[in-house]
Amino acid sequence: MRWADLDQLGHVNNVVYVDYLQEARVDMLRALGRGPEALAEGLVVARHEVTYLKPLTYDFRPVSIECWVIDVKAATFTMAYEIFHDSAEGDRVVYLRATTLLTPFVFAEERPRRITAEERAVLELHLEPDGQPRRRTPALPEQVTSRYPIHVRFSDVDVYGHVNNVKYFEYLQESRVTMISQLVPLRTFSVVVAQTDVDYVQPLLFRAEPYDCRSSIVRVGNRSMTIESEICDGNRVLARARVVVVFYDLQGGRSTEPPPEVREALLAAAVGTA
Repeated sequence: MRWADLDQLGHVNNVVYVDYLQEARVDMLRALGRGPEALAEGLVVARHEVTYLKPLTYDFRPVSIECWVIDVKAATFTMAYEIFHDSAEGDRVVYLRATTLLTPFVFAEERPRRITAEERAVLELHLEPDGQPRRRTPALPEQVTSRYPIHVRFSDVDVYGHVNNVKYFEYLQESRVTMISQLVPLRTFSVVVAQTDVDYVQPLLFRAEPYDCRSSIVRVGNRSMTIESEICDGNRVLARARVVVVFYDLQGGRSTEPPPEVREALLAAAVGTA
């Protein structure tokens, strides 16, 4: 953990966790040998499902990450992760669980490819199927709550010329914070992210023109709300996301109900199934 990983709540920011997962994934794949080394350096992320279980605060102890393979198909495989601390007594505190759907990619030709027999054999050595169905993020309702321009920075682009998968979480955060601040200008509450699912449909590229992030509040519950978003280039959808945020009591360190006026403002702006 780095001091700069913390947000204004004193927690490791939700975006930073995904960076941790990326570092762990690449390290694991490079360690597996010659075949999967090509995977480590020639993959694109097709989907993330990230569940935030407990806030992680700054600690001089390193946080541990376990990662393994839960599914291997013809042209994709899925990895799972757990971020945790183990105590001296053997108790485990889990902060996050996540899965990532990955596909091998030929960047020179901008196309996916099939997993080779050699790669499959090595991946299956680390296979622990979980039997859980993978979700898909639905299309955004026609009516949207807000629109936010995404300006791609040069530093957002990875060595393949695509916007790195972690940056999408940052874009979604910027869009979400802006939307909430516009709906409730006098900020009298805090939220933490409980779940983020992202489907990567087509790559974002570096360019001068901004992309369009369209977001809708689709549910406002007693202690949480759900926001669905699409990152678009005109009418072309490049990514879809579903984020669940929980209203949070900083002093008590637990979920709470938002003030009535806040809930009313969010409900008034909600669309779909709210």
